[in-house]
Amino acid sequence: MKLFDLHCDTLYEALDKKGSIIDNDYHLSVLRGNKYENWAQCFAVWIPDECRGELAFSLFKRAKEKFDEELHKNPNLIMQSTNANEINLACQNHKCAAILTVEGGAVLAGDIKNLDYLKECGVKMITLTWNGNCEIGGGSLAKEPNGITEFGKNVVKKMEELSIAVDVSHASDNLFYDVASILNSPIVASHSNSRSVCNHRRNLTDEQFNVIKSRKGIVGLNFSKGFLKSREEATAYDILRHADYFLSLGGEKTVCMGTDFDGTDIPDDMHGIESMQSLYELFLKHNYSETLVEDIFFNNAFNFFCRLG
Repeated sequence: MKLFDLHCDTLYEALDKKGSIIDNDYHLSVLRGNKYENWAQCFAVWIPDECRGELAFSLFKRAKEKFDEELHKNPNLIMQSTNANEINLACQNHKCAAILTVEGGAVLAGDIKNLDYLKECGVKMITLTWNGNCEIGGGSLAKEPNGITEFGKNVVKKMEELSIAVDVSHASDNLFYDVASILNSPIVASHSNSRSVCNHRRNLTDEQFNVIKSRKGIVGLNFSKGFLKSREEATAYDILRHADYFLSLGGEKTVCMGTDFDGTDIPDDMHGIESMQSLYELFLKHNYSETLVEDIFFNNAFNFFCRLG
């Protein structure tokens, strides 16, 4: 089985707990993930809403130091990957292809020059907001969710120039449509489900999904219980329900995995990265073709990063 996961918070978890992304009892560890034939993993640096200004920028620096330390100590297990060739090289050598991302545009501390630094660090994707508002625009759970700011307009345009993917997971509806009106390049929702299946503001409307699809963007299925099912306890089958719905909208080349491991509560019948094999088999048992399942679990995300450059 091949796996490409667009979002996990394991790096932040390891930084916060003084642990390791390599070997741990979290949702995800490199040792457990490397059992898969090919594995590309986006490691997000989460910027909490209470973290702003220089505090946010310094948090990223600390996380990057942690990331570099882990890679330096374990070159036989993990390799930072910033393009398709490096992802392929890591996979061919049975290593985790580690892609560095950021969850929260507050990381820039309101200074667009910091984007150049993130680019130098190999950051390939930035989630524009977390739940609240930041210098870029409004988060989906803010009391008064804004659209994009003037600073935000400049940021997303420069991200496009630097080939850093613009991620609208956590964005307010206002921010989503502002971004869509500005960008020419594809849009990502790295860890977002369907609002039609589970009516939560963090999920995508049909129209938003279709905007992403029409731009040749991608959407990662989020394993968070609260975004999978409104009332009853969510299970792995509910991930399949959201996939089914997105596919009914023509999302065969759009739907990906965006687990949110170590950033949320996942279904009780899943344990983390080792559960991806059984989820893969669940999709096959649901009469998905093997080609379609491979696209959802790996190829769609990989092809997006090939186009991103």
